Formats: sequence, C-alpha cells, structure tokens
Amino acid sequence: MSKRDYYEVLGVGRTVAEAELKSAYRKIAMQCHPDRNPGDKAAEEKFKEAAEAYGVLADPDKRAAYDRFGHAGVRGAGGGAGFDPSVFNEFDFADVLGNMFGFGDLFGGGRRRGGPQRGADLRYDLEISFEESAKGVETAVQIPRQEICATCKGSGAADGSSPTGCPQCRGQGQVRFQQGFFTVARTCPQCRGAGKVITKPCQTCHGEGRVTRERKITVKIPAGVATGQQLRLQGEGEAGNAGGPPGHLYVVLHVQEHEFFRREGLNLFCEIPVNFTTLVLGGEVLVPTLDGSEAVKVPEGTQTGTTLRVRGKGLPEVSGRGRGDLFATVQVQTPRKLNKDQRHLFEQLARVLPKEKFEPRAPSSEQDERNLFDRVKDMFG
Repeated sequence: MSKRDYYEVLGVGRTVAEAELKSAYRKIAMQCHPDRNPGDKAAEEKFKEAAEAYGVLADPDKRAAYDRFGHAGVRGAGGGAGFDPSVFNEFDFADVLGNMFGFGDLFGGGRRRGGPQRGADLRYDLEISFEESAKGVETAVQIPRQEICATCKGSGAADGSSPTGCPQCRGQGQVRFQQGFFTVARTCPQCRGAGKVITKPCQTCHGEGRVTRERKITVKIPAGVATGQQLRLQGEGEAGNAGGPPGHLYVVLHVQEHEFFRREGLNLFCEIPVNFTTLVLGGEVLVPTLDGSEAVKVPEGTQTGTTLRVRGKGLPEVSGRGRGDLFATVQVQTPRKLNKDQRHLFEQLARVLPKEKFEPRAPSSEQDERNLFDRVKDMFG
C-alpha cells in the first residue's frame, strides 16, 4: 500500500515553518492519541501516520531528502519506516495532559520562549521564460526579510547595556503557584517566557533584535525545470531569535509557455510545414530546436500528420543525466499563389495522377466501415 504525502498527512504546505509544523502534528496527536480513543483502530493508525510524517519533516536532513526524492529518499535512513514512538515523546507529559484534558500549564508544562528559535521560511514566486527553463539561468531576486540587527548584534539592548534577569520569574521564564494539590507553572507575563528583560532597548530595532532588510539573492536555476518545481536556498529565510538558525527561502518556479514548442515531461512537440513535393519525393527539412535548426530526413511518400522524431533535442533532466526528444508533426504546405509555369506543371501532374470516383455513403456493416476507411485512405494516399 502506497504512503500518503507527509505534508498532506499533517495538512501543511511544503514551505511550512518549524513552529507551524509542530503545531499541526500536536493537533492531530491530541485528537487521535490511543489513550483518548481506546479501541479506535482508525484513530490509532492516523496517530501513527502523523508521528511518522513529523519524524521525517521535523529533521532538516530527512526533510531535505524527502523534498527531493519523496519516500524513497528517507527509506532506510530512519524515516518512512513506520511509527516511531519516540517522536510523540518530544511533547512532554504536561503538554499532552494540558492540551488533551484542559489543564493548561499544570505540572510545570509552561514553555520558556527565551531559547534559540529557528527563523521563518520564506516563499518567492519567480517567472522565467521557456528558454531559461530549458538552458538554466542565474538571476537575482529582491527579498524583504528579518535580519539580525547589526547595532545590537541581536540582543535587543542598547550599546553599552545588556538584557538583565527578569525580576518576576528570576530568569526562569515561568512563574509557579500552588493550586490545590497541583503546582501550576505559567509563562511569565513580564518577560513573556524569555527569562530576561531589556531596560535600555536598541534604538535601531527597538528591542526586537531583528530588523527588516531588502536583500538581493542570487538564484541558480538548473536546466530542465518545470512550472511548480521549487528551489530551496538554505539559510536564506528570516533570521532566528536568540541565536537560532535562519529559515530557508523557497523559490517556486513558473515557466512561460512557448509560442512554438509544447512540453510533455522532457519531450518537446511542434508542427512544421513541409512542401508537397518533399513529402512526395522525400528529402530533408530543417526542424527548429532549442539549439538551432536540425536537418531531418523526410522519407519518400510521407503523409501529412506524420511525426518525425529528433532524438536528444528535448529538455534535459534537472539532474543532468539525460535528455528528452523532439517530435515534429509534418503538415503539407499548400502554395497559395502559382505563377504560370507552376500552374502548368501542376496541371500536367493532375492529368497523370490516377483518378478514382468516390461516392460517400453510410456504412451498413462493420465490414463496410472498414472498406470505407480503406477507400478514403487509398484515394488520398
């Protein structure tokens, strides 16, 4: 049985950031956890499927391999091998109870937010020409993104000062109090879980530690790309918080249609006009390709609608390991105007060509239908 797409399993897009990915998994895990659905095999399978998907997508290396090669890219590498119970353990006991049964931050489950956080991923839609997709191109794009403030180096504090420990939570990021038999821990309202407060904020970033900048980024597009494919530029997303790594930039490609060629996979298709005499007597015709014109042999007696194959003149694979073919369908080119000598020659030809009377009628049987087709073919062949 084939596996579902991991992004589809979790209900997220392919450029999903780490926090949103984790939130999507948590939601499914809470709903479908076996302890909450005793005896429900469907819920249990959905829980295992979500855990397997998250186990791959939450790991940057496995996710990169999955994005490039699908399930085959993570098979045998710790991913795609079924349910891994350790994945669910990433959410501590307090997370599960607090969200599943409404206890909030009981048992010290409040999360400290002051630690390193990965920056958000960004998406950029880029339109390129058909020729650029076929040959590859290097281009530059302007990306607005959050970057580390150069003035305070990301601390958020003004020059000569530094963040100090939060006096309310004493740097823990949480405040605790007794409620009945339980000790309740909640995110500190003063420092919002950071454990530190900034008394003198940086004037450049106003204490945020990050500023928005317009950045020019070079994108190298390999030959053979198609509409919908995306390129991942690692570390070119938004800057992380508190020393966290930056996110990634995903460039989604949109290829313009060509006025002459039509693409199917790696193969190209087109129609070319061919002189009537070339079809009858045979010869050569120049077929346009992405690399210039190519002389192709036309056999004697070629019929209009015949497709000629030019090997290796299609589009290259993105990996560079192969190339498609070009298929040119010939269409008879009927001269619109004839001079006196040309008309005389065609009249001579008309007199020597065999003539056959043809009276079309509806076929009365399957055999008559075949005869009708054969007669039409013979007449125009």
